[in-house]
Amino acid sequence: MPIRELPKTLINQIAAGEVVERPASVLKELLENSLDAGAKRVSVDIEAGGARRISVRDDGSGIPAGELPMALARHATSKIASLSDLDAVRTLGFRGEALPSMASVSRMTLTSRKVDENSGWRMRTEGGEGDDPAPVAHPQGTTVEVRDLFFNVPARRKFLRTEKTEFAHLDKVFKRLALSRFDVEWSLNHNRRELLRLPVATSRLEREQRVAAICGDAFITNAMHLDHAAAGLRVHGWIAAPTFSRSQPDLQYFYLNGRMVSDKLVRHAVRHAYRDVLFHGRHPAYLLYLEMDPALVDVNAHPAKSEVRFRDGRTVHDFISHTVEQALSTTCPGTSDAPPTHISSGSSMPVASQGRLAVAEQIESYRRLHESADTTVAPANTAEAELPLGTAVAQIHGVYILAQTPDGLIIVDMHAAHERVVYEQLKTAAESASPDAQPLLVPLLISVSESEADLAVRHADSFSALGLQVDRTGPAALVVREIPAVLANADVEQLVRDVLADVAEHGQSARLSAHRDHLLATMACHGSLRANRHLTLPEMNALLRQMEQTPRADQCNHGRPTWTRLSLADLDRLFLRGQ
Repeated sequence: MPIRELPKTLINQIAAGEVVERPASVLKELLENSLDAGAKRVSVDIEAGGARRISVRDDGSGIPAGELPMALARHATSKIASLSDLDAVRTLGFRGEALPSMASVSRMTLTSRKVDENSGWRMRTEGGEGDDPAPVAHPQGTTVEVRDLFFNVPARRKFLRTEKTEFAHLDKVFKRLALSRFDVEWSLNHNRRELLRLPVATSRLEREQRVAAICGDAFITNAMHLDHAAAGLRVHGWIAAPTFSRSQPDLQYFYLNGRMVSDKLVRHAVRHAYRDVLFHGRHPAYLLYLEMDPALVDVNAHPAKSEVRFRDGRTVHDFISHTVEQALSTTCPGTSDAPPTHISSGSSMPVASQGRLAVAEQIESYRRLHESADTTVAPANTAEAELPLGTAVAQIHGVYILAQTPDGLIIVDMHAAHERVVYEQLKTAAESASPDAQPLLVPLLISVSESEADLAVRHADSFSALGLQVDRTGPAALVVREIPAVLANADVEQLVRDVLADVAEHGQSARLSAHRDHLLATMACHGSLRANRHLTLPEMNALLRQMEQTPRADQCNHGRPTWTRLSLADLDRLFLRGQ
């Protein structure tokens, strides 16, 4: 066949294959246009799961009558005008492909009115072919109605799922966008029945009510709020407690400058922050908003704009990870900002004169912890109200500590709690000391690609700081001469390959610290108080006091809760008191 220019209708239908995957894709594009137009009220009406009708009405700035035909032309937009605009996109849409693509595979009606016009104007299209705009009564704003999606592309229409399935996707898109803008009122109707109405949320309480309506009461009940800004970046939102982890990553919402995105760098950063408090295979739940200079992120890196590319991904990764980790470190019963203290002077971390971890001595030290004489109770004049975990009254079944507080009862899993305390002490000591590098008797040769060898050279100083000496011996060959002493039994070759893969993907690697932390967690588990170990009241109270000052003391190293509370009201309900 000779080379020729494709017909306009065919061009639009090809573009529709990229933009319009299903009815939910239509809704996403229309809602983003409404937000870009400055809408403060958005109403969505759906029929038959979107296959029959999708209507979005807003009170935004509207489209002038003379620009309606241009709004349905490909690559026509009011949102960017030059390359510099593309480098710092502030709007959700900018390519000018969505409306013409949708119009080419549906029967569309576009109605709009500017605030300074006497009437609205309507334009109808069918399969991309439209008539001239005509005057019509319409309030300020825009209404876009998409009917009979894929009516002229039967092959695409037959791939649509059931009405229930398609509406589930529509509902998900609607809720995700509703979480992006608390200053907008939203309503959703399906088959002429109102399913959800979300008023404008200005206060934090109102915002949390909207989050609860979308993410569930359980999420907001188990979530903590965070808000931190530094170096031109600000992250705020809610992260769920580790005990509220999920079997699937189905409750993870992330917004960049108001844009809903699913970015692997962000997911990795958050998961890294949760690394010490989650069960293996579990996923954290969070709702986070990142604000930054639009010029420092490329939002034109994915056809559906669902992924972005940061100019300095490492800085963003570290900022998010550090902020979330710091928020999680406050999950302890106490309110003190003081660093963790030790139950006894004999339980401090033994460190050799060269900064090396004395592993055997450390385990033995914590094994003898219960025998220490320096386990004192809080002073007698200390009010219970000042002790978040109260005062110990008993130990039951050699496993649980019971403590009394002014408003109820605290139950502590002594092994899980002590494991967290010991682990945090071990980590603090290990991080404060220089890594102990152990020379290999026989250097390990590793064949890699040239790009991986280049990475090893560029990051040699970072490797050395972690106790890993890697040299290049050829265009595609590395030699490992030293490794961290605490990782002497690790698979060194696989470890180096994993580190290089992480550096190539994220600009850094946490493999070495992850291996070290795994070892320390094992040490903490074996060196912690075991079941059926009798404790005296002073020892119980000493453990409670230390829990109150230990970061992440609400969970053990495996993500299990370390304590729970029963209020007097809970106890009254158990015994039907006052009923």
